[in-house]
Parts: sequence; structure tokens; C-alpha cells
Amino acid sequence: MIRKKSRPEGPLDYAELARLLPAPGDPHLSLDRHLLLEEHLMNEIQPTAAVPAPSRRPARRVLVIGVPAIAATLAGAFAFTALTNSGGGDPASATPPPVAAPVVRVEPGSTAQLASTVQRIAAAASARTTPEPGPGQYVYVKSEVSYLTVSHTDTDDSKAWVQPLHIREVWKSPDGRHGWLDEPGYQAKGGTTIDSAVENSLTAPSYDYLKTLPTDPDALLQKIYKETRGQGNSPDQQAFSTVGDLLDEQLAPAKLNAALYRAAGRIPGVVVVEHAKDAAGREGIALAHVDQKTGERTEWIFDPETYAYLGSRAVQVEQADGVEPGTVTESTAVLERAVVEAQKQRPGAEGGRA
Repeated sequence: MIRKKSRPEGPLDYAELARLLPAPGDPHLSLDRHLLLEEHLMNEIQPTAAVPAPSRRPARRVLVIGVPAIAATLAGAFAFTALTNSGGGDPASATPPPVAAPVVRVEPGSTAQLASTVQRIAAAASARTTPEPGPGQYVYVKSEVSYLTVSHTDTDDSKAWVQPLHIREVWKSPDGRHGWLDEPGYQAKGGTTIDSAVENSLTAPSYDYLKTLPTDPDALLQKIYKETRGQGNSPDQQAFSTVGDLLDEQLAPAKLNAALYRAAGRIPGVVVVEHAKDAAGREGIALAHVDQKTGERTEWIFDPETYAYLGSRAVQVEQADGVEPGTVTESTAVLERAVVEAQKQRPGAEGGRA
């Protein structure tokens, strides 16, 4: 049987076809919807293989996004991942949409009171009694946090977008091998393991590792510079960041805490900011350092009377990538720090689990 051709021979008239077919749609998403889908997509493409325990903050993801240009791509990717993930607990589906980053007045920093402030902070840390976790126990830290999600979009290049303030809880074994992270909306429901086989170091510290560090400030700072060489935007900024990462979600012996503060006070560029607020809204005094490449100032905030560590804040102090000075791109507050008997157990809950 010979099929009869349904159209005449000859080249296709593409102009005629285009006239007959309906015009393609012009996909449009609201900015809030776009940001939510972008956050979902970024969570979906994260590797699912075992990885080292996460640091106190997610890797900073600074994106300049053209909303109309990629809205359809994001929508398609969202539909695809929703279909392929329909079998089980998708943590990203409950991820809260980002919010506009708060903007504060940029208070100048000063070195006039640096030496005396560092001395008070170190003396308070040295006098403070800190519990020591034993085998089978866990270091527990509860924080309130917000981290940068998107730097700005092409519809508003002056606004940064951050995660809404939320609770983050971690449990870490003294040797750093076992742990748990519970961060509703940003991890799987109920939390996720942060077990790690990574060798302990300044960038992946455990309580047992911290006990081996020198408590002489000069020797400690020398070790920090040596082990972080080539990392970060500058040696001084990386040294300051390394010390800061040890303050939020870890427990350290009192003498080492004091040495860390004294070492930080010796880093060039460190200043005192008289007024700063942590993520919980608590007023404090801060030790701070500006990253000269990004124009962002990292602030460690301390109680102005007891000099106890409260939390941290990152503030844009110089115009960069369209983000205006005063934009708070990161904020944390340590709400509780303790030693508990088991993973997922909270302080005061004998035998209880999270």
C-alpha cells in the first residue's frame, strides 16, 4: 500500500506556519514566586551523597538574577523536580520564601578602645566555667539565624534577600564524628545527620581538636594564618572568619576562648563597633573586620556588661554589586549552649529527645 502524501512537495512556508500557530505565551512570575522557585531549585541540585558536617552558615550564594529571562526555566525545573521527588520527604517544599534584608545605620568602627575591649572580653571568657563533654555526650547549640539568599535582582538592584529568622539546632560529639542538625524549613523534616569522617582542623573543628590548640595568642594566631593560607579574600579576613566560625556552633575550653579573642585583637583591621544587635535583637558591643574585596563587615557581638558572646552580624558598609551600605546580609544569635547526654536531646529534658 502506498500512502498518499498529505502535503505538496516543496519547501515549508515557515512564515505561513508561524501565522497560523498561536503566539507563544509570555511567562511571568512575581518576584516573590520567582525567589521561592529559585531557592527550591538550588536546594534540589545539592548533592545527596555524604558530605562533611556543615559549618555554622550555608555557603554564601550571591546571585544576580534576570527574572523575566529565566522565569520559565525555573518553573519548568520546579515542575520536573516535583515530579521526580514525589516519592518522599522533600525538605525544600516547605522552605520559607526569602525576605528583604534589613537595613541599618552604618556605625563607624574605631581602634581607640580596641585593646581594653579585647582585654575585658578575654578576661570574662577566661573566668567563665564551661562544661566539658565526655564520651557519648554531645555539644548542643541552639541559635536564631538568617543568611543571605540572593544579592539582588535586575528589577531592584538595591535590595538583598535573606532567609527569614529561624531556629537552628546542632548536636556534635566531642570527636566530631557524629552529629545532628535540625533547621526546620531548610533541612529534612526532623533534621539530618551531620556525621563526618573529615579530619579535624581549624575549618572542621571538634571539641577534642580545640583542646589541642595553643592558648598563647601569638602562637594561636600564627597557626591560624599558616593553616588558612590561600583561603578567603585576604589572609587577615580569613583569619578573622576562622576565629568567628569557632564561636557560634562549638564549645571551647575557657582558656582557648580567651586566647581566640586576644588573637583576633591582633589581626590588622579589627575595630570596635560600639552598638550592634544580634539576630534576637539584643544590644551589644562588637569586634569587627571589613572584607576589603566585598565591602562587608563581619561583627561579633558581646553583652556590654558581662562581655559574653551573643552572636554575629554581617553588614554591607561599602556599595558593592548594587547592595546599599547598611544592608544586613547575615545575622545570628546563640540562644543556648550546653552538654547533653544524647544526640537530639535538649537541655533540661532528661532522657527526652528532640
